Formats: sequence, C-alpha cells, structure tokens
Amino acid sequence: MAPSQAIRCCQRGLSWIPVIFINLVVCWSYYAYVVELCIYTITNTEEQVFYLIVFHLCFFMFIWSYWKTIISKPAIPSKEFCLPKVEKELYEKEERPEAQQEILKRVARDLPVYTRTGSGAIRYCDRCQLIKPDRCHHCSTCDKCVLKMDHHCPWVNNCVGFSNYKFFVLFLAYSMLYCVYIAATVLQYFIQFWTLCRRRAIEHCPENHLPDTHAKFHVLFLFFVAAMFFISILSLFSYHLWLVGKNRTTIEAFRAPVFRNGPDKNGFTLGFRKNITQVFGDQKLWWCVPIYSSSGDGYTFPTRLVNVDSEQGNVEHQAIKCTVDGQTNPRPLNESQNLLLGNDTHSEEKKDGSPANIEVCQPVSVTMENES
Repeated sequence: MAPSQAIRCCQRGLSWIPVIFINLVVCWSYYAYVVELCIYTITNTEEQVFYLIVFHLCFFMFIWSYWKTIISKPAIPSKEFCLPKVEKELYEKEERPEAQQEILKRVARDLPVYTRTGSGAIRYCDRCQLIKPDRCHHCSTCDKCVLKMDHHCPWVNNCVGFSNYKFFVLFLAYSMLYCVYIAATVLQYFIQFWTLCRRRAIEHCPENHLPDTHAKFHVLFLFFVAAMFFISILSLFSYHLWLVGKNRTTIEAFRAPVFRNGPDKNGFTLGFRKNITQVFGDQKLWWCVPIYSSSGDGYTFPTRLVNVDSEQGNVEHQAIKCTVDGQTNPRPLNESQNLLLGNDTHSEEKKDGSPANIEVCQPVSVTMENES
C-alpha cells in the first residue's frame, strides 16, 4: 500500500471518532434515563410509563434524523457538467487562462449555469474536472463536488448539502428536543439528589425517599450533559433556521454568490414561504419526518435577480440525473423553477419615504433548444 493511501485510510478512520463519541454519549444517556432514572429512581408507575413513552418518541426521531444525515450520500454533478473529450484536451493543452475561459464559456452555453467566480469567470473544478453547477462547491474532505453544499460536518462525517440538508436541520431540531426533554424531566430529581448530597456533606441528613444508589450520579451527570448540549445546539439550530428563511447556505452567508451583474447575498431569496419550501418540500405533512421531500433538482435554482445570460445559449432542456439516497432521478431542469417561482414582485421605498424606481427582474423560465 502506498504511503498516501495509508494516510488516507487513517484519515477516514479518524474521521469517525466524532460520530463514535456522539453515539457513545447517546447510548449512555439512554441507559441513564431508562434504567437509572425511570426504573431505579422513579417509583410511580404512571409517571414511569409516561416518561418512557415520550422519551422513546424523541429518541427515535433523533436517531432516525441523525443517521439519515450520516448515510445520505452527497449529491454530485452528473456527467453533463464534465467537459467533452475534445474540449477537455484543448483545455489541458492551453496555457493561457483567457483561452481556457473561452473553452469553458462555449461548454457552459449548453448548461444551466448562471453564477461566476469573484472575477466573473466560469466556475470550474480542476480536481473533479467539471463545470460547477450553481451553488455547487468542492469539498476537500470528501474530495468531490457537492450540489448546494452547505458545509462538511465532522459530527456526522458527511457533507451537508442538497441531498441531506433537510435531515441535518431535523437532526438539530430533534437533538435539541431530546436534550430539553431529558433536562426538564430530570430536573426535579436532580434538585433532590443535589440537595441530598450537599446535606450529607455538612450534617446528618434525614432519611430521603430517593434510593441511595449509584443512580444519583447518573442523574446528576445526565442533567448537566443534556443542558450543555441543549445550549450548544440551540445556537446552531437558530443559525440554520435563519439560513433556511433567507435561502442561503453557510458558504453563501460568508461569501455572497456572484452573478453576471455582480455578487448578491439575496440572489436566491424567493420569500420566506418559498425558501422554506425549497428545503422541506410542498407537502407539509412530511416536513417533520426525515424523508426526502426537498424541491428542485440540485442543479438549477429559481431567482428573481438573474436576467437571461447573454452568453448562455439556447439548449433544449434535457433531464439531468441527480442521485439522492442511492436513487438516480432524472428531473427536468426547469421543474423547480416552475414549482417555486410565482409572481413575487415587491416594491421598495427609498429611505426618505418616496417610492424607488426599481427594475425588478422577473422570474426567468429558460427555454432551451439543442444546438447539436
């Protein structure tokens, strides 16, 4: 085995350490709550049953969404975004960046690509050797281009992007619910055990109805761990809710997407309701369930801020394949545009209160004809 391959294998093994850690903490919390608290500490049968039922509902939804985030393979660009053989050979032989850009522009005319680099060039990945679709970025950890990449999360050992962003948001929501439920139900026993421990440290304590077993240590630590994780997850969950409402990824929040007319951080914003729909889908029944229901195809995204690109050719809409959850689903490129876009034209006012003369870009329904 080559040294580089050995190093890569070690890196892949080490990347699972955060996931193993989280699962060990979750397994211990399950044992501490079910066995040490509900069985050994709580004496009321009705209270035991109620606590266990609600706990297992939260636990199931948390584990389901967490592992869906882990096992969902990141959606990657299809072969349509790779350079044809002839253009690829010309691109590799050409040394001048200007000439290389001309080659990329000829190929990009047949693709639904509207975002550019900061300098206005076609976004091309030399590592994957393909033209990046809009909102697609290369992940150095996964060593692949990921559609609508948000970030690489070490706690799930996976890229969070188009194929699993809904699962990631639900994972944060249910993990927060799991922690707050544990902290709320353990609180009264935490106070009793804590008071009991403090009294015994300074004086002879009267008999307490709570059993004097090692369960008190599990209950004390369970409350601290649940409260600590809840506080840390709350800020992250709030941030991603804000991103969903603005229809931005973490990358776009730090670096605004660049269009032909320049960078615009609100380039993909369609309004709060439609922004939510892009991530969670049209069927509200499935919003809280870790089942894939996101709208769109991952390649093209509706926006009111992009006019027809003068360099974009007219190509017939072919079905570009998008792989999600191991299934390859061909979807027309304009499906998400027709589904999400409506007549959302909002008037704006100047700071002095007078109406502003603003030219609002209407939604573009790109009609394409095949030149080949």
